[in-house]
Amino acid sequence: MGQPSSEASNAIIYTTLGVFLIMGTGVAWTLRNQTKGEYLAGNRTQTAIPLALNFIASALGSGILFTYPEIATLAGLQGVLVYALASALPLFVFSSLGPIIRRKCPEGFVLTEWTRQRYGTVTALYLSFVTLVTLFLYMVAELSAIGQVVETLTGLNGLPVIIVECVITTIYTSLGGFRISFITDNIQGAMVIGLIVIAAIAIGVETKIDTSLIEPSGLLKENLLGWQLLYILPVAILTNDFFLSNFWLRTFASKTDRDLWIGVTLAALIILIIITMIGCTGLIAAWSGVWPGSDPENPLPGSMTFFGLLENLPAWVVGFVLVMSVSLSCAAFDSLQSAMVSSASNDLFRNKLNVWWIRGAVVLVIIPTVVLAIKAPSILQIYLISDLVSAATIPVLVIGLSDRCYWFRGFEVVVGGLGGIFTVFIFGAIYYKDAYKGAQLMLLEDGIYQEGWAAFGAFVAAPVGGLVWGFGALALRLAVQWVQAKRKGVRFDALDRPVVMEGEGDAVQYVAGGDLETILSTGQESGAGKIPGKFF
Repeated sequence: MGQPSSEASNAIIYTTLGVFLIMGTGVAWTLRNQTKGEYLAGNRTQTAIPLALNFIASALGSGILFTYPEIATLAGLQGVLVYALASALPLFVFSSLGPIIRRKCPEGFVLTEWTRQRYGTVTALYLSFVTLVTLFLYMVAELSAIGQVVETLTGLNGLPVIIVECVITTIYTSLGGFRISFITDNIQGAMVIGLIVIAAIAIGVETKIDTSLIEPSGLLKENLLGWQLLYILPVAILTNDFFLSNFWLRTFASKTDRDLWIGVTLAALIILIIITMIGCTGLIAAWSGVWPGSDPENPLPGSMTFFGLLENLPAWVVGFVLVMSVSLSCAAFDSLQSAMVSSASNDLFRNKLNVWWIRGAVVLVIIPTVVLAIKAPSILQIYLISDLVSAATIPVLVIGLSDRCYWFRGFEVVVGGLGGIFTVFIFGAIYYKDAYKGAQLMLLEDGIYQEGWAAFGAFVAAPVGGLVWGFGALALRLAVQWVQAKRKGVRFDALDRPVVMEGEGDAVQYVAGGDLETILSTGQESGAGKIPGKFF
């Protein structure tokens, strides 16, 4: 590899980080008089192009240099295209559902706020927990990735870079909140696009493909893993995107629905192109003889094929990749940080606690994040930990988006989400004929690229099981309410369309239509109970 010297590598890395520090704190100073609401969110303030750049910066991270080339070596071109489409197209869920949720929850800025209004506090806290855990895991993955990139490209210890990046992004996001993250992502997103184009051109010009290796590689042929991923990846990525508050913050930040649609469309197109280009480096590595390498006892891992291609390139290309990687990592990490602050403030403290206390708590969270990032064995494995949870939870959650499903409650969502995970265990225990391996499948310890049908079955069991358990919980609740109504000698009204009665704060009472006159005259509450928010 045309590896820059240690001095040059340090200069490139820390100069890039220093520029982001100066830029971030400088812009944050201009925002010093913003309100608490502006610090946490930017509802209806952004146009299409900034939104597109922000979605790009938030969706990409330095981990893409490992995960997408690896899929090329395992599932060939089919795998690359499936992974690219599965990563880009789910962004349209925000342009499709964002306007609906914003109409139902105009003051919200994260998905959990709508969940609180639609399903109640317990369900909102459940979703908040998995959201914060997901953000934490993504932070771990991002720091792990940038540490590995630095060590691979420069031979330097990645820990100091991780620490400095955490300090710098914490400083400017603490000063400017969501708005500073949005502004810096505009710049970082534009930088990344340009740098990726330059790196792609350099690889294309300098790398020599041996055409005799193309056919024997089998990477242009269809394969079982590629067909399995056609289902697994869209389910995993689409549902997991629901847990990423950094996307929802940007969704609510759009000035109009039209800006949101244009921004998401541009972002999805550019992300599709970028990811496909990066994924194809795995194919190029195979066809140029770089992967698996000349040493059969020590083959080049598929996740390292992008970096293997850089070995024959000039040092300036490696320098560009370093700048690109640091930019990607800072953009992703500051978005995750600001999203965690906004989510924790809204979901756990209802925006009543001083934001600096929450900011301090997030700083404390970064310490174990760094520790885990150093020990993280696989970036993809980190992402997979939350994928099954999202696959089990989101299908039952989004039922409530339909006004026709007014009878669906938070009890069903929580039971469905937990039941979906339990269903994965049941499937794994049956599939492996071993309860312990069934438990391991819930964590996907063998990844999604394993042979057989275990991973595929897990991602079928999670959403299907979640829906089965959710509707089973619905049947149980209705049965209990029916029995109670019969015992009390009152009309069974659990399936009546609720009539909303405004209450204090976030809470509103709802009663069955047939009992409204009675409630108004007596002041008593019907058996239907209460529901937070103004959904119906």
